[in-house]
Amino acid sequence: MVGLWTGIALLTLCALGIVLLPLLRARRLQQQEVAEDRDRQNIDIYRERLSELEEEKAQGNLAQPEFDELKLELERSLLQDVGDTEAALRVSKISSMQVITVSVMAVLLVISSLGLYAKLGSAPRLELALERQAQPDPFEGRTPTLEEALSRLEHELEVTPENVEGWYLLATTYMGAGRYDDGIAAFKQVLARLPQDAPQYIGVMGQYAQALYFANGGKMNDAVREQVAATLQRNPGEITALGLLGIDAFEQQRYAEAIDFWSRALAQAEPSAAESLRAGISRAQQELRALGEPVPEVAGIEPAEIRLAVRLAEGLGATLEPDQAVFIFARPVGGRMPLAAVKLKVSDLPLEVVLDDTLAMTPQARLSGVDEVEVGARISLTGTPEPKAGDLFAILSPVSVRGQTQAIDLVIDQVVE
Repeated sequence: MVGLWTGIALLTLCALGIVLLPLLRARRLQQQEVAEDRDRQNIDIYRERLSELEEEKAQGNLAQPEFDELKLELERSLLQDVGDTEAALRVSKISSMQVITVSVMAVLLVISSLGLYAKLGSAPRLELALERQAQPDPFEGRTPTLEEALSRLEHELEVTPENVEGWYLLATTYMGAGRYDDGIAAFKQVLARLPQDAPQYIGVMGQYAQALYFANGGKMNDAVREQVAATLQRNPGEITALGLLGIDAFEQQRYAEAIDFWSRALAQAEPSAAESLRAGISRAQQELRALGEPVPEVAGIEPAEIRLAVRLAEGLGATLEPDQAVFIFARPVGGRMPLAAVKLKVSDLPLEVVLDDTLAMTPQARLSGVDEVEVGARISLTGTPEPKAGDLFAILSPVSVRGQTQAIDLVIDQVVE
């Protein structure tokens, strides 16, 4: 930044020089012209007076000694008048006022320009870019703490406050850290800067309502209800707002209403949120059963599990060793990464196995996150999960992950080519 301001100062001096130098040059020229005019006038006056004296002498009105004395006085007067700077000084005074006026205007121009640049320019962004260039990794290769990451993000948003994605990230991070009041303030910034016709706007409205709810100790109040109502007015199926209404109804033992709110949210929910909604609906149904009240039926809340009856086709087991690996899995239709998998041995066959979220390979990819899968079983001759020539396998597709009442027969009867 020192280089930036140094450059601005040098350019400002150059601009002032461009304005003032022609003025000063014109001033000197004007002084010179006035002085020359004054000298010419003095010489003309000298010549005129000398001519008059010569005419008086010729007429006999002046004797030679008197003529010589008067001529000498004229010459002395001429020498005094030629080079007289009085007129030039008068011009100098006028020119000084012009210089002062132009200088003041130039300074005001510079000040106003710097003020506008400070308000509308991008000096802060340049400073941030220079910081990033000078230190691309401020944490020097280590994983920053939450407070360090938050501090860095807060600093960047001070410089670039129009960064909507940054404000949203800051808001959700605050919420995850339990800093609900800060989360509320950050969500306000998102809503103030995000266009209301943006697809994400209504979702942020719901998250803002959730922030208000958590900041109030997990209780409904007028502010939360107003924000929930405003959100549902824009989108009656907004998941977060419906979820809050369901929680409030459940806590007040209005279980049927809670089931209704959560069921409406379930119809719009992504897989990651759908499982939590299903769990809430099941819990509310249990409470209604315990009270002996009618229980609303809700489609799609059955547990995500697949029951398989796995066996070898007749005649294929003679060449197999009892301890050879058997991989049983469920994966997305047309996909490769299993959502649930278990490793057994040939000696375990035939058997029934249940695939569910407890057998997930990663928390992010679970059976409950999809509606249909393909299931398979493979006997690995090498003991590795990757298929090799000669392995025996079976595949079924598609298979629903819910609503299954009986085990699906899975017969290993094919050979990997």
